[in-house]
Amino acid sequence: MKNGKWYPVPNYSGAAAFVILFLLLTSASLAAGAKPAEGAGLGGSGEAILIAEIALLLFVGRGLGEWMQRFGQPAVIGQLLAGLILGPSLFGWLMPAAHHAIFPDTPAQKSLIAGISNVGVMLLLLLTGMETDLKLARKVGRPAVLVAAAGVAVPFLCGFALGWFLPMSLLPDPQHRLVAALFLGTALSISSIKIVAMIVREMNFMRRNLGQIIVASAIMEDTTGWVIISITLAVAGIGGESTAALAKPLIGTAAFLVLSYTFGRRWVYRLIRFVNDNFVSEYAVVTAILIVMCVLALITQAIGVNTVLGAFVAGVLVGGSPILTQHIQDQLRGLITAFMMPIFFGLSGLSANLTILANPEIALLTIGLVAIASVGKFGGAFLGGIASGLTKRESLALGCAMNARGSTEVIVASIGLGMGMLTHNLYTMIVTMAVITTMSMPPLLRWSLARLPMRTEERQRLEREGIDARGFVSRFERLLIAADDSANGRLATRIAGYIAGHRGLPITVLHVPEKHSGAEAEQKTAELAAVATEGAKEGHRSTRQTPDEGKPDRVEVLARAETAQVHEAVTKEGRKGYDLLFVGVEKMRNADGTFTRNVDKAAAGFDGAIALVIAGRVGADSGDAASRPIARILVPVTGTEPSRRGAELAFALAPAESASVTALRVAERLATRSQLGRRRAEKSLIKDLSTLAERYGHKNIATPIRTGEAPDAAILAEAERGRADMIVIGAAKRTGEALYLGQTVANVLGKWDGAIVLLAT
Repeated sequence: MKNGKWYPVPNYSGAAAFVILFLLLTSASLAAGAKPAEGAGLGGSGEAILIAEIALLLFVGRGLGEWMQRFGQPAVIGQLLAGLILGPSLFGWLMPAAHHAIFPDTPAQKSLIAGISNVGVMLLLLLTGMETDLKLARKVGRPAVLVAAAGVAVPFLCGFALGWFLPMSLLPDPQHRLVAALFLGTALSISSIKIVAMIVREMNFMRRNLGQIIVASAIMEDTTGWVIISITLAVAGIGGESTAALAKPLIGTAAFLVLSYTFGRRWVYRLIRFVNDNFVSEYAVVTAILIVMCVLALITQAIGVNTVLGAFVAGVLVGGSPILTQHIQDQLRGLITAFMMPIFFGLSGLSANLTILANPEIALLTIGLVAIASVGKFGGAFLGGIASGLTKRESLALGCAMNARGSTEVIVASIGLGMGMLTHNLYTMIVTMAVITTMSMPPLLRWSLARLPMRTEERQRLEREGIDARGFVSRFERLLIAADDSANGRLATRIAGYIAGHRGLPITVLHVPEKHSGAEAEQKTAELAAVATEGAKEGHRSTRQTPDEGKPDRVEVLARAETAQVHEAVTKEGRKGYDLLFVGVEKMRNADGTFTRNVDKAAAGFDGAIALVIAGRVGADSGDAASRPIARILVPVTGTEPSRRGAELAFALAPAESASVTALRVAERLATRSQLGRRRAEKSLIKDLSTLAERYGHKNIATPIRTGEAPDAAILAEAERGRADMIVIGAAKRTGEALYLGQTVANVLGKWDGAIVLLAT
């Protein structure tokens, strides 16, 4: 049983037999035909052996990873165990000849598999960085900083001190005890953000206050750990040179981090945006991300720091890109999780030899290493939690969470082994410690988190996030505007910029001039871009954040003049991934309330939601449409999802301090529903609207109701009575060649001469 659900526990005896059979058959074929002699190297047999190694690691790693997850453990533990089983710990111990046939100890074969392992390390760190949320770390603030500082410092000092007392037999070079001590300190102090986040998410604690502190602390510890390990590698590379030689990697690392998180962040975002918008080949953005990783890895290598830091920072910058859509992340994550993770962690397990634990002295040292690592990490995180003002129960949960080393620990140890900074025996001890601490963390964290009550302010924040999760406007990531320099176009551009300013969304303005060309068209395009920018600034200023929310980023506005028709420009640009299209051109509607052919075609060429903006009498002068305040908005609501989306757009468009929104309840005729049922529906609708309005800062909204008359007549009458500046209507698209939003919308559109926004979803 897991999370209240029963999962079938399969019989693994058949699978185990199949694995053994697979090993024996592969061994026999390789022993008979491959003959991996010293000189075989990169020939056909070397490639066959490499393929066999990869197949085995994928097969056994995936199977054991699945098995571990069914028992509430991370899949990475199963993949690491796969390497231990296939390595000298079991397979090599039981069948040394067969093991040597598949995993020959030749320099050429080792180079092949080491190359894949090195690429795997970089890709894993890229993925780790992409899952690192720096905004979360900044938002949580003081508690996370104190927990991370104590959670790194205490176990690091414990590991560093332990390194000075290790027996000579465990050191690769007694002259480099300092480097071994630094490696051991780093190994004990680091946490695995991936495993910590996975368990916290599984417990539905990711949005809880403590869950955010746990994840943010792990992020800071991970980041600090990779900086420390990079400097440690630099120290190892310097060797016996003067300490002045250490200035280059130290200064270089500081400069690299500063430039990456300032100029580099915007450079990476623009690169991803350019590739996404201009390349037509498949997976072009994934290729761009991999190139960014390689470039930053080469930069860190050039300044004397290991490539791991460059790969990790690349992941952080890529993960923070505002237009990195979910499907792009899934593509990259799929490659790394399905292919690289089983191979890398399997190879990491292959390098360990658990048979050394038969030696009482090494077994005792390993137990001591596990104890020191656990006590140091738990104690540091617990003290950091107490110092930051958390309760003892919360600090206890922090200590349990931070004790998971997992994949990060293994990566650090593998790097140390590859550079000759660790012996195989010490490496095996560290891997054993990583497995034990990681497997003990999930049950301990589940136990400690289940004992924590929810605070009032925490409940309120979760309610806000629940509203956003169900919302429409709150889920936007990128906006598209198709507009000319008419009043309609300027108003559409302005309100789109206003919406973007709430959350720092990038917007693209397609200027579709009908009367201008050349230099004049470019000038009008620049003017539209300025309107969008000003609207974004206005939206940014009016955004109301609670203490746990940060200010949105500055809006990126990309504007260009189009020579094609509106629908052609929209169809071409819309393929690049946008959540909402604003359309504002001079000719929007016909006299009978239908839309012009251009608008029909534009709507047909865009898959997402569309906001049609008509300035009406507000835009008698096109300049007025872009600057006149919208003080009174009317939005009809019927209880349907499209009308709710229209209401949310209206609340987002109206500044809470200076505008009012009237939510007109267009009710069914009394005869169609019982009085009790009607009252319940009205009460539920009003509650939902009030909650949604409050999320955008509107404390009180008018909710009049009109019954016994046609919906379009009710809307027009209420708009006249309340002297509305704008009507916002959310409606569902109807099927057909022409854009049709229903007869009510057509009637209102034909009779209303004021500003109107029609949200078609």
